[in-house]
Amino acid sequence: MIAHLRGKLLAKHPNQAIVEAAGVGYDVTISVPTFSDLPAPGSEVALHIHTHVREDALALYGFLRPSEKLLFEKLLTVSGIGPKLAITILSGMAADEMVGAIRGNDVARLTRIPGIGKKTAERMVLELRDKLPQAAPTAITTAPPVSAMEEDVLSALVNLGYQRAAAEKALELSVKGGKGGSFDALFRSALAALSK
Repeated sequence: MIAHLRGKLLAKHPNQAIVEAAGVGYDVTISVPTFSDLPAPGSEVALHIHTHVREDALALYGFLRPSEKLLFEKLLTVSGIGPKLAITILSGMAADEMVGAIRGNDVARLTRIPGIGKKTAERMVLELRDKLPQAAPTAITTAPPVSAMEEDVLSALVNLGYQRAAAEKALELSVKGGKGGSFDALFRSALAALSK
């Protein structure tokens, strides 16, 4: 199975990257944190890949950091969590914050992630609490605002299942609140506004 992919980044969207390797373009599903850290299209990129095989599909899930891939694979071991929901979970909360919430039995914080109900959050805590490493603090770097960043945030929110009008309103509140330093910050701020 494919475990690593290095090549030219042809296109990127909040939930998808197209990577060309040896003349073949691979469609890779990615999380929002991976999207926000990807270089510009046309650049060389290397992704850690989880290959998910089903009877009717072969899907690639890509991550820039091995720790995010490991967390994704741990999430897949929880009953009721498939790869699409695992990507949504990784997009809805920073990985180190999620590890802290799971290890600290913080079900309320986990249920703020779209698609995670109380039972799923409780299963995550129960099944993963002792399997996750202690979270290490990570420095957050903010990129300068990009002209298409707000549209990318909007697209990511709509892909997560929110109505476009509600997503636009949450985005507008986040921008007015000065949360637009980076895609990640703006996305999380808009997501928090939608969860209220």
